[in-house]
This record gives sequence, structure tokens and C-alpha cells, in this order.
Amino acid sequence: MVQRRIHVIHVGNMNNKGTQALIGSDIHVIKEIVPSPSISVSTTDVDGVKRLNLDITNVLPPIIDIPYELADQIARKFGYGRNGYQYKLLALAALFYMPIQIFFSICSIGLVKLGATTPYRSHVFECMKACDLVISHSDESFKETASLLPLNPFWVLTWWSMLIARTWEILAARSFKKQVIVFPNSIGPFRTLIGRSLAKLSLNNCHAILIRDSTSYEIAQGLSLSSRAFLMLTYDTALLFKSNSKSHKWTFKASAKPIIGVSPGVYSHSITREEVLNYVASHAEALDKVIKKFGFHIVFIPHYISGFQNDDLEICNSIISRMKQGRAVELIKVTTASDFKSLLDQMDLVVSSKMHPAVLAVSGYVPTLCIAYDHKQISFFERLDMEDCLLDIRDISCKNLFEKIEHIWKNKDRLKAVLEERIPIWQRNIKESIRKALVSLIS
Repeated sequence: MVQRRIHVIHVGNMNNKGTQALIGSDIHVIKEIVPSPSISVSTTDVDGVKRLNLDITNVLPPIIDIPYELADQIARKFGYGRNGYQYKLLALAALFYMPIQIFFSICSIGLVKLGATTPYRSHVFECMKACDLVISHSDESFKETASLLPLNPFWVLTWWSMLIARTWEILAARSFKKQVIVFPNSIGPFRTLIGRSLAKLSLNNCHAILIRDSTSYEIAQGLSLSSRAFLMLTYDTALLFKSNSKSHKWTFKASAKPIIGVSPGVYSHSITREEVLNYVASHAEALDKVIKKFGFHIVFIPHYISGFQNDDLEICNSIISRMKQGRAVELIKVTTASDFKSLLDQMDLVVSSKMHPAVLAVSGYVPTLCIAYDHKQISFFERLDMEDCLLDIRDISCKNLFEKIEHIWKNKDRLKAVLEERIPIWQRNIKESIRKALVSLIS
């Protein structure tokens, strides 16, 4: 039997538990479908992926760096905050480094094609040349801001640079005549002609594009892609993720009480300081009210801990400091998606402002309130027929948040029954969709 070599690209930072769950699910489903594959991964977080101990042959950097991630990496090393001039200079330098990396990569592609060695990221190009298939891993690699958040100059440059980096990796794969599959992604929105054009260039060079939500599917259809690419609508791959800690039972301060897991988060440079303060105050007041009315114990579970201002850990602590029912509250910080998932599975109800805490919670049949900032979340819950479990982040208030939590708690049995019926069907659909895409290209 010929061993298939698969190279996975567009893998992000492992401080994000959702990204951990996605790459873990992607690798697992590839190995389930393809007999004994040799898998290499290009990622902006080489050390983070290595720490996951996945069954991967090589963990490599991307062809070109994403400027804000490179700036983050250097800023953490020297203790710079994102609001300081040092960080802005780093981000600017990283942005100007991109065309230099593109030039280096063009030279490297030419040398590797000739069978010569190259000084610039040779292992990445050699893996790409030797592989049978390139996979853009499950995430949201082709978009330009979130649909419910404003676009500003910072995010315009950030999304353009990310799209350039991701497009260039696909074009590099195509230069070696490799076929490219996009695993289940969200697509769009696009707010500028440049962003739309870059996404169209990327997707036109892919052979199978799996999409995880119906709004993204409509956006992709609107791009008028070439006949090479075929679209498949499926669901979020993180629904397949399972905790390795099956026997692990978390002990909480008040284990006899019903428990709400809260995974909050705001988006730097997207909402104003006043909106952040309102977000924090609304959570603190609403959670105090549900503790008094229903006797809940609250467990804060930060999802993405970047170490920078307003990351999920800081937002958790800000909410806790505003709450009056502090004895009914605790914070649990974990580093792995496996522990994160096992915590969510033990909750009676989850409140999340991030996509993947909500996905991981419902995959464990936990009734969940999603505070939505993007169409990917709205579409996910609409397909579950759970629009009543959505709250627009722009409409957040103590009243709205309390009423939503109260509604979900009163309907928890019905919601749990829906999840127990739908989620296994969705999980089978994801595997079958990926199987069709893989088999069509490597058979």
C-alpha cells in the first residue's frame, strides 16, 4: 500500500483552544479515512503544535509570516503591550517583511523544482513538493472582519495581510501542481474589493471547498468561482473533538449546585472602551441576578489567553471583580483543548462570546447561550433551530443577558433533547463530506 503524504497549511495559534480542537479533529479524521498517512503541518505556532503531541511527521513554519502574529511573538518575548509604540513598530516592520519573504519564497520554489537546496524555509517547500495533497485546515482563513463588528484601518491591514499569506501558500502548492482541499471553513464577509479579490484568487485555486455554515456557502457562491472548485456544505469540524480526559472529573467549589460555564471575550480594536466596560458590567450584573434567583455556581473558563490587554483571562477577571456574589464564582484556567472540553461537558449551561466554546459545549449536549459577533455563530445556531439561544454582541445588556439565560435554563430539557438528536447526525455528515473530498482527490 502506497503511503499518502498530506501537507496541512493555515494552522494558527495554539493559545486558542478552538484552533487546538480544529487541528486535532482534522488530523484524527484524516487518519480515520486515509490509511497510515504521513502528515506535515505548516503553522504560525510551531512550538504550540508540537506540544499537542499529535501524530504528525513534521511541524514547520508557514511560507510567509502573518505580521500581527510575528509582532505578537516578539512582543511577548520583550514584554511589550499591543498599545505601545514598540508593538506598532514591530507590526509595521513585519508588514514590510512580507514582500521580502514572497521574493525569497519565489527563489526557493525555483530552486526546489530544480532539485537544489534553498536557504529559505527549505523543509516547507520540500514537504510541499513531496506531498500528494495539500489541506487548508478547518478554521476561517478566507474572510475580512466579522459580520457584526466594524471594520477599521487596523483590521483592514490585518485581514489583508492574513489573506495575502494564506493565498500565497495556496499558490505555492499549485506551483508544485498539488491539489488543494479546504476543510470546513467559514467564508467572508468581505468589505473591500482587495479582500474579495484575494479570497477569490485563493479559492479558485482549490479543488474542493468544504464550508461549515450556510451564510458562508452563499458568500462563496457569490464569488463566482471557477469550475475547478466544487463547494460542499457541512458543519464545524470541532464537533468531532473529544476530550482525552474521559475519566477526569473536575471538582468545583459548589458541586451540588447547577453550574454555568462562562467563556467571555471581546475583540481588541473592534469595539470601543465604553463598549468593553458595558460588556463587563452587563455580565457581572446578569450573573449576580441568576445566582440569586436560581442558585447557580459560576465557573469562568477563559478560551484564548494571549497575555495581551483584554484577552479572555483579563475579561474574566474584570467581570469577577465587578460581581457581588463572589462566593458563588470561580475561575479555572487550562492550557489544552482536551481539558477545556472536559470542563464544558460538566456544565449545566454555557454562556460564550466565542465560537468554539459554544461548539464544544453543544457537542457535549450542553444548552448554550451564544453571544454572537459573526454570521458563523448565527448560522450554526439557526441550523440547530436554536435562534432563541443567540444574543447579538451589539445588543448586550444586563436585562437581555439575564432574560436569555433564564429562558435557556427553563427550556434546558428541550434544548438538550434537540442536541442529542442533531449533533450525531452533524458529526456523521462532517466525516462523510471530508471522506468524499479526500477520496475524490487521492484515489
